Amino acid sequence: MIPFRLNGDAAQFDSGDRDTPLLYVLRSPTVGDMTPKLGCGGELCGACRVLVDGEPAYACTLPAGAVEGRHVETAAGLDTPVRRALVDANATQCGHCLPGIVVAAEALFRSNPKPARAEIAAALDSQLCRCGSHPRVLRALVDLGGE
Repeated sequence: MIPFRLNGDAAQFDSGDRDTPLLYVLRSPTVGDMTPKLGCGGELCGACRVLVDGEPAYACTLPAGAVEGRHVETAAGLDTPVRRALVDANATQCGHCLPGIVVAAEALFRSNPKPARAEIAAALDSQLCRCGSHPRVLRALVDLGGE
């Protein structure tokens, strides 16, 4: 078994899944975190993003073995002002992209609690939202940043 931490708790997966993309391991019945979503499978949409030791990573291409002994955070474990701001502002529609947006925004706000609008937009640039919620997401995060 391969040990890692998931949202602060001990977790593990079968060593035979070492080369399997982390996304599939996270969503497996063994681990059971359905938050990261499969979108493109090629680091183009951001729906699968997670934090690995605090840094954003694409779970759709990251081999699960790369998180051995490390801390993985998904949107499910991020009950933070970033996530609450998006929910409170009703900033999303379908929600497919939301886990990746929460992760990307959380990484930004951890490094800079008062980012400018341009910094927020740049941090979300790699997050694809097909239903057009980006303006509401951006507004909610700008408000949170205090700009």
